[in-house]
Amino acid sequence: MNRLAIFDCDGTLVDGQASICLAMEQCFVEAGLAAPPRERTRRVVGLSLAEAMATLLPEAEEAIHRSLAERYKKAFHGLRGRGLVEEPLYDGIPELLGTLEADGWLLGVATGKSDRGLGLCLAHHGLSAHFCTLQTADRHPSKPHPSMIEAALGDAGADAAASMMIGDTTYDMIMAKAAGVTAVGVAWGYHDPQELLAAGADFIAVTPADIATLMKADA
Repeated sequence: MNRLAIFDCDGTLVDGQASICLAMEQCFVEAGLAAPPRERTRRVVGLSLAEAMATLLPEAEEAIHRSLAERYKKAFHGLRGRGLVEEPLYDGIPELLGTLEADGWLLGVATGKSDRGLGLCLAHHGLSAHFCTLQTADRHPSKPHPSMIEAALGDAGADAAASMMIGDTTYDMIMAKAAGVTAVGVAWGYHDPQELLAAGADFIAVTPADIATLMKADA
């Protein structure tokens, strides 16, 4: 069967934290609430929006979480419309994707972004053609539920035991272990490497080049 390397997006492929934090602050203020500190916002990147709001505001009712999620979408879309969304690629990512493809890996994405948001992000960086499967929060339960990985494996005809999930959060690591794929944590994202190891990471990559080396060794 095929081997699939599944990437998280924010905190793994791109650094979207500035725009995420701005949109989060805007949606809370518009709802008459105190905006969460940016460190708390970075902690929930990767979760589906309603789950992120529930984590940030656990005492609030579910209806408020849903309302905040909708406000966040509108805030983020507004930032994008004004050209204020910044999602720079991490250094070495394009080279990594090319190396993996040359080595026979299929590539996918599993992200808390929406279909639209992921599509725009990948297209902006000219990366869309690299990926054979894109799984988003629009069609799945929030991470760390394994649904996104399971669907990606099915799309690619890939063997879980020969595949990997690459991400920067504990949600990614827990999701990977639940789906039976190797969990690769990255040290350049939003959760500390020690947290990733505690959540089940099999390996920690300090740079994107480390992932290419790991996958060559695993081939």
